[in-house]
Amino acid sequence: MAQLPPAETINAEELVCKYISGEIDLICVLGPTASGKTRYAVQLAGEINRILSTMADRPATGGAEIISADSRQVYRGMDIGTGKDLSEYGDIPYHLMDIADAGSKYNIFEYQRDFGKAYADIRERGGIPILCGGSGLYIEAATRGYSLPEVPADEKLRAELEKESTEELVQRLSSLKPLHNSTDYDTRKRLIRALEIAIYEAEHPVTRTVSLPKNTFYIGTLVSRDERNARIDKRLDARLKEGMVEEIKGLLDGGISAEDLIYYGLEYKFVTLYLTGELTFGQMREQLATAIHQFAKRQMTWFRGMERKGIRIHWTQV
Repeated sequence: MAQLPPAETINAEELVCKYISGEIDLICVLGPTASGKTRYAVQLAGEINRILSTMADRPATGGAEIISADSRQVYRGMDIGTGKDLSEYGDIPYHLMDIADAGSKYNIFEYQRDFGKAYADIRERGGIPILCGGSGLYIEAATRGYSLPEVPADEKLRAELEKESTEELVQRLSSLKPLHNSTDYDTRKRLIRALEIAIYEAEHPVTRTVSLPKNTFYIGTLVSRDERNARIDKRLDARLKEGMVEEIKGLLDGGISAEDLIYYGLEYKFVTLYLTGELTFGQMREQLATAIHQFAKRQMTWFRGMERKGIRIHWTQV
């Protein structure tokens, strides 16, 4: 079993001072599913607001606001399955939830664009943005300064590129852009998309997103694997009792195809397979729990990979 990183104590007052001085321009709370990151982010936001209220020289503008970094909470009507738990936020404003129709395929470019708008809006109003979520790709798109161009899909080009070997694709990509790391080509799908973008950029002017943070303070919510898995199982049973199956049945009855729901993975995949008769309830519950355990492990692998790339994550137990 991988060793947990050492836990730190986070001082909210120091964070506020660093933000006001410009040393940091975003707080990011990240962690695997069922690690308590949303609860922690809301508590941190409340503590920041309490500190701000005691600062006599602080203009009475905005307080802490949370920006979601969850790839599925963007969808309307997908509430129990994605664990939105909106009641947890209390009076803390939140952003980038319920902004896309269920059945659509919201993408990473749209997220970076929408994050940039929410981030700039909070800053302009004098607030302190807190990014919170477990989608590593979304977090890095928001905080690592990657400029994602709005490039349309070219199915004909993709079909041609699929015929080439991975080595040939990497060589072509390196001839069009410098390869600073392996993230552009760690899967063939990502490699082909990177080539698609590079080829398009060579021939067209590209509109890019703006207003991204440059100095993020990362906080990771720390929980052992055994505790995390126990929380996942308990939470899954609670969501099933709360009506997760009925929620997903309502999406199907509302005209969203089984294929589109399966695309969203995890709860939406396995419950849809149950509702379409491909799994029994017991099989669905068992396979879904296993899939969420594996997903949480992949999330931690991603975050530790961020650390290996030089990102300092301040892990804390919640």
